Amino acid sequence: MAARGIQQEQQLGATRDMQMLAGLWRYIRPYRWTFIASVALLPVTSFFLLAQPYIVKRAIDDYIAVGTSEGLGFWAALFALAIIGEFFALYWQHYYTMLVAQRSLADLRVAVFDKVQKMETAYFDRHPVGRLVTRMTSDVDVINEMFAAGALTIFMDFITLAGIVAIMMAINLKLALVTLSALPVMIVLVDFFRRKARRNYRRIRERIARLNAYLQESISGMAVIQLFAREAQTASEFDRLNGLHRDANKRSNIYEASLFSIVEGVSSISIALLIWYGAHLVVGESMSPASAVGQAVGFGTLVAFIEYINKFFIPIRDFSTKYAVMQSALTAAERVFGLLDLEPKVADPDLPAPEPAAAGTIEFDDVSFSYLEGEPVLENVSFTVPAGQHLAIVGATGSGKTTITKLLARFYDVDSGRVLVDGVDVRDWNLSSLRKRMGSVLQDVYLFSDTVGNNISLGDETISPERVRTAAKHVNADRFITKLGGGYDERVRERGGNFSAGQRQLLSFARALAHDPEVLVLDEATSSVDPETEALIQDALETLQRGRTSVVIAHRLSTIENADRILVLHHGRVRELGTHTELMAKGGLYSKLYRLQHDEPESALPQGSYPETRRP
Repeated sequence: MAARGIQQEQQLGATRDMQMLAGLWRYIRPYRWTFIASVALLPVTSFFLLAQPYIVKRAIDDYIAVGTSEGLGFWAALFALAIIGEFFALYWQHYYTMLVAQRSLADLRVAVFDKVQKMETAYFDRHPVGRLVTRMTSDVDVINEMFAAGALTIFMDFITLAGIVAIMMAINLKLALVTLSALPVMIVLVDFFRRKARRNYRRIRERIARLNAYLQESISGMAVIQLFAREAQTASEFDRLNGLHRDANKRSNIYEASLFSIVEGVSSISIALLIWYGAHLVVGESMSPASAVGQAVGFGTLVAFIEYINKFFIPIRDFSTKYAVMQSALTAAERVFGLLDLEPKVADPDLPAPEPAAAGTIEFDDVSFSYLEGEPVLENVSFTVPAGQHLAIVGATGSGKTTITKLLARFYDVDSGRVLVDGVDVRDWNLSSLRKRMGSVLQDVYLFSDTVGNNISLGDETISPERVRTAAKHVNADRFITKLGGGYDERVRERGGNFSAGQRQLLSFARALAHDPEVLVLDEATSSVDPETEALIQDALETLQRGRTSVVIAHRLSTIENADRILVLHHGRVRELGTHTELMAKGGLYSKLYRLQHDEPESALPQGSYPETRRP
């Protein structure tokens, strides 16, 4: 049973290896002629390599052993030519290999990044950023190391080894058999450690991904770690993860050292057998022109054998290194192509519906949704926002307000019901066209490490610098931008670290306005703005929202009193819908929330109005 399990594991591993190599070939194929040139140079290199010991043999047996130098210059020149030929063939073979590697792996990185951009939001909920970064950087670099280490020439190494064995046996069969008698033991031991090493390489890649994910999260949250004096605990956890990665590498070093030691040991034994048996034949004059195989042999044969056996073990010594890199690369490729083979759950339909005329009508038709199965966030939600109207959504934390905006942009698909924009189900829209109709200002503003102007336009060439400035003026961001040393060309530090929270939010407002969407989504957009700036933004919002459908999420109810309609959510259900006046007159949940925010007793708030969030 154990033997059968090992055999199945080997077959599965071989199948996986072929799949990974086939996946790599898809990216090598555009550069196949360069790759073919590289491969074609491999036998040329082997030919020059294998010719050298034979030339030495002929020079010794035919000239030096008989005490004549006439004609020796020819073989010396031939030897020099073989060395020069090997040098140039090896140089160009490596050059072409690395040229293919750099081009094909650059394409692979782009493919991985493109795939990540297409994945649904739920995918990023499940996979830490650090692990995804590992796929595009560390894992691809490991594949590149495979090319650099010449691991793809490992098959040609076997041909070289076979050539050496054939030449040695052709020269002297007995001597060849004695010299290579230790090889079967080496092959068994190498295969044993090879299987052990393969499993360990996969463990190493998993642990480096886990370590990168923790690093990314810790560095991003360093302010919180320092604020709560959690440095010691964070360092302890990092030390634990780093220790696991170190231990996996230590085990890998054991396997590699074992492989190298076995090869070195067998090499030394083979040379010792060669010298012992060969010297015995030479001294005993058994190596005569009439040998057992009927071929002329002499002292040159012994020298050639020593050269061949040294060259024989060079690729075997390299094999331990090449194999380590090869297995590590195949494990990395398995992870990279595993990501590339994923299909996003939220994607463009095969036949997108014709794009309707721009209006901005929104409809939720009996929508239910849950992030985790069995834990509904929205239940049977229905409402309509006519084009150009202003809808405000209020409710306790976790009631599903932000989820509505995510379903509107189709970051997630509903469990049941429909979300329609301009009469078309969002699942029938081309995703890019749908999202271009929407502009969002979120509470947590993300700024890129680029210029202020590019953070507003997001690199959209259809948005002119003048349009960027106009948008910034409308939201009063121009006031602080013009005071910057570089103005709109000022560089933004990572995540906007050189701007205040209020300034980042103003830039987000300018970004939304510059893209001129039909639907505007504001999620706590004024939460980090001081009262003076908020008053200016409210004026700008009136202009921004005029003739444009807007969905506003707000906790401060005073900011949405003028909304056309107010939707009140409670535990994922629509509890009330109407204008501010209508809802206050009704005396329901909205009026109680409003009075609570205006310093009325907390008992006015119904029990359980602030449930804990159920989102992951």
